[in-house]
Amino acid sequence: MINLLKLPFFSELEPAQTILLAGAGGGFDIFCGLPLYFGLKALGKTVYLANLSFSYLPDEGARLSPSLLKVTADTLRRHNYFPEQYLATWFRQQGEETPIYCFERTGFKPLLASYQALVKELAVDTVILIDGGTDSLMRGDEIGLGTPHEDVASIAAVDEVAVARKLLVCLGFGIDHYHGVCHAHFLEGVAELIKSGSFLGMFSLLQEMPEVQQYREASEYVFCQMPEHISIVSSSILSALAGHYGDYHVTPRTQGSKLWINPLMSVYWCFRLPEVAQRIIYLDAIKQTNNYSDVLFLMEGIQSRRKNVRGWEDIPV
Repeated sequence: MINLLKLPFFSELEPAQTILLAGAGGGFDIFCGLPLYFGLKALGKTVYLANLSFSYLPDEGARLSPSLLKVTADTLRRHNYFPEQYLATWFRQQGEETPIYCFERTGFKPLLASYQALVKELAVDTVILIDGGTDSLMRGDEIGLGTPHEDVASIAAVDEVAVARKLLVCLGFGIDHYHGVCHAHFLEGVAELIKSGSFLGMFSLLQEMPEVQQYREASEYVFCQMPEHISIVSSSILSALAGHYGDYHVTPRTQGSKLWINPLMSVYWCFRLPEVAQRIIYLDAIKQTNNYSDVLFLMEGIQSRRKNVRGWEDIPV
């Protein structure tokens, strides 16, 4: 029975013992899961962090599969862009040795093999995919898909992993407008998942929460180490958490564009992942890919041949 005072998402997680929090879309997505990481650990859960990585992953180090590297504070850094290694370093400075398991950008089949190896190695019973933004709910016939390549590969892989619970959480409503996503289509997708019983509620982060303060500290530490690569997603969410609104910029990367920083950016939207996967109209095609070039070629083909594209729709509020 659903209780007004208890979010279904957390009811779903009550039996979970060992949780893998994984960034779905690469880059800084795993940072969007940090408030959950700190909160779930405080409940006594065993929680591991993973990310589909945009970083150059060195050959040296512990690999559980050819495309999966365990990144620690000691991992060799050959390029300045390596948010996962800097995050592991931040954890060490807090007195915690926390590896970040990094998936290389590949096609579905190697990514699935990596997830299966990691789930087996860590005895994971629950996987939570984290999307920084909301384009992971685009099913494929929208006018703007955002940057779904990594998100869809991750969703497809986790959809096939044998664990008791598979969830998707999105943080950053409005951010994907920067990439041409129509948020009316996101809300329509949420409505479809409500109808199927797969929407697990939404809840807001507040800057006074200790978990959010740790998220801010970790993010700002990594921003300082990589000042030319400040995350548009995380910096926008942090701006919203601080109470900024509208066309507010904190990184030169967004100069010349118009942002919509808003309070909904700090809200987690929670879903059962298998039903999200089943909405994706090219899911079966993604599951045939072997490398990232396959994914790019598939997505380019889908976007060039799409018919009956759902046009832009303004939210009438």
